[in-house]
Amino acid sequence: MEATKTELAEKIRESAVSVLPILILVSLLCLFLTPMQPQLLLAFLIGALMLILGMGLFSLGAEQSMTLIGTKIGTALTKTKNLPLILGVSFLLGFAITVAEPDLQVLAETVPHISSTVLLVTVGIGVGLFMSLCMYRIITGANLRWLLLGCYALIFLLAAFTDPDFLCIAFDSGGVTTGPMTVPFILAMGMGVANIRSDNRAEADSFGLVALCSIGPILSVLLLGFFYDGGEAVAELSHTSLPTTTAIGGAFLAALPVYFKEMAIAMLPIVGIFLIFQLALLRLTRRRLVKILIGLLYTYLGLVLFLTGVNIGFSTLGAELGAALGRTAPQWLIPLAIVLGWFIISAEPAVSILEKQIETVSAGAIPGKAIKRSLSIAIAIAMGLAMLRVLTGISILWFVVPGYAAALALSFLVPDIYTAIAFDSGGVASGPMTATFMLQLVMGASIALGGNVLRDAFGVVALVAMMPLLSIQLVGFLYERRAKRTAREAPVYGDLDIIELWEDAG
Repeated sequence: MEATKTELAEKIRESAVSVLPILILVSLLCLFLTPMQPQLLLAFLIGALMLILGMGLFSLGAEQSMTLIGTKIGTALTKTKNLPLILGVSFLLGFAITVAEPDLQVLAETVPHISSTVLLVTVGIGVGLFMSLCMYRIITGANLRWLLLGCYALIFLLAAFTDPDFLCIAFDSGGVTTGPMTVPFILAMGMGVANIRSDNRAEADSFGLVALCSIGPILSVLLLGFFYDGGEAVAELSHTSLPTTTAIGGAFLAALPVYFKEMAIAMLPIVGIFLIFQLALLRLTRRRLVKILIGLLYTYLGLVLFLTGVNIGFSTLGAELGAALGRTAPQWLIPLAIVLGWFIISAEPAVSILEKQIETVSAGAIPGKAIKRSLSIAIAIAMGLAMLRVLTGISILWFVVPGYAAALALSFLVPDIYTAIAFDSGGVASGPMTATFMLQLVMGASIALGGNVLRDAFGVVALVAMMPLLSIQLVGFLYERRAKRTAREAPVYGDLDIIELWEDAG
């Protein structure tokens, strides 16, 4: 119990360090550059506290529950050697977890021209199908690079003909699908399936799942654009009336039961599938089972606090801040977006999970700090490009087509593991902070400038998901060149050479 308290305190400390730069920057903007109602800033500060506590609980819970559940189910499924069962259960798990993903629910409520239920089901089917494809790839050892090439060729073929109002939503759907609920489970399940294989590539093949699962929603929503009539709906900003301090407290208290219910419904299928596997195949010890159930409780509470803080405190201020800057200081939009992008990646809950798995699989050869720094650079550039689109109205295809083409070209120059990590990082980087605060900030600026929100503001998540594909592979390219140079410079000794390991001091 004492160890758990220490771990929780450490997780909360890490969360506070991650969120503090964003908190300071936004507060300074509100105090000295863009006047905001005091109630909005107070709600933002309360939301930040809830976000920090929620991130701490979620991180601890994910380590103790979601990761273990995914690994155990993946291993148990593979041991059955029943391919139809493996693919069928993978589809159901992919669908259930995706529909429950909080990031996707936020996007579904924000998109004005597609029914939230239709979007959730469409994206869920896309992820379920590609989750099955992921499991098949790990079992067979199929090459990730060629799968990505084929899938993105199909994506851009469809993008050339689909309804433009569905284009940005499709790419955003691919980014928000892989959020704090989905990533730990998918990564762990891949590790569990890969553990059954005995070849040297098995562990590296466990990466790439997030990358492939991000493709499913893009394809499914692009296809939806050919058949679904969205009408003439207009996008609206996130807005909560907070005239007094009691209204602020009332808004948070009113939101808590809603998210308690939503997250309970969201996690119920996962818990149910785990318990079925526990009775049928896993048969974990009581102590291990209790630890996982406690971890699920931490995950549940963490997500409730996180989403309440982000949606009530962060989203509302983000929308108002973007609109105010668009009206009074549009010249600050791009620099502000770049700075926020640099810091906001640290506040994404799923990034730390990916970092730890990268360090584990690479045995420390790929340091987590290098990954995190490259992600910060990538997201800063992505946010700057997103604001550039708001100011100019440039189509998102002018960014994603050359961006993905360059990323796929780089895949031929770096080891496969870097490609898989890069495409996974793209899905992980576009989490709840991007889907709530930054999307609302960009929408607010677009509406204030009189732009087309569906075509100019949406797409920010897509750009955030794309840029890490380039930055992580560039890191891999540089690390590989350094390793080869070191190997060339190392002295080569013959079988009969005498190597002196010390010198005589006398």
